[in-house]
Amino acid sequence: MTGWRAHLVSREVLPFYLALLMLGGGALLLDALLHLLDVVWIGRWLGIPGTLLILGSFGYSLARRKWIMVASPAGLLRLHERMAWAGSLLVLVHAGVHFNAILAWLAVWAMLINIASGLTGKFLMQRARLRLEETRARLRAQGLSEAALEESLHWDSLTFDIVRRWRVVHYPVTLAFAVLALAHILAVFWHWSWR
Repeated sequence: MTGWRAHLVSREVLPFYLALLMLGGGALLLDALLHLLDVVWIGRWLGIPGTLLILGSFGYSLARRKWIMVASPAGLLRLHERMAWAGSLLVLVHAGVHFNAILAWLAVWAMLINIASGLTGKFLMQRARLRLEETRARLRAQGLSEAALEESLHWDSLTFDIVRRWRVVHYPVTLAFAVLALAHILAVFWHWSWR
C-alpha cells in the first residue's frame, strides 16, 4: 500500500470502524457481564441513563445555534461525542436481543444509523479541513499572494462548504431516531404494569 493510502487508512478509515466496533463490542461485553452475574434485569433499566446521556449530548446542538453560550465549542463537541457514545452503549445493552419489540428495534436501528452518520460527518469534516489547510500551507510556501491563494483554493473551499453541509443528512436521521425513541418510550408507559 502506498504511503498516502496507508496514511488515509490508519488516520481516517480505521478510527471510524474502530469506534463502531468498540460500541458493538462494548455492548456485547457489558451484556455478557450482566448475564454472567445473573443481573440481566439491570439491562432493562439502562435505557433511562442511556437516554439521558443522549439527551444531554444535544447541548452541543443548542450551543451551535447560540441557544446556550459555552466557553469551548470544541470541548463541547468532544463531550457531545462521548455522551452520545456512552448513551448509545447503554441503550444497546438495554435493547438486548428482544425480537418481539418492533418499535424498539426501529429506534435502535435509527440510533445506529445516527451514530454512523455522526462518525461519518466527523471524519469527513476532519479530512476536508486537513486537506484544505495542507493545500493552503503548500501554496503559501510556494509564495502565492493572498489573492492568488484564494483564487487557487476557490474550488477546494466550495467543496469544504459542501462537506460542512453534511448536517443536512444528519439532522433528519437524528429526528427519525428521536421520534422512534419517543414512540418507544410512550409505548412503554402505555403498556406499563402500574400495579
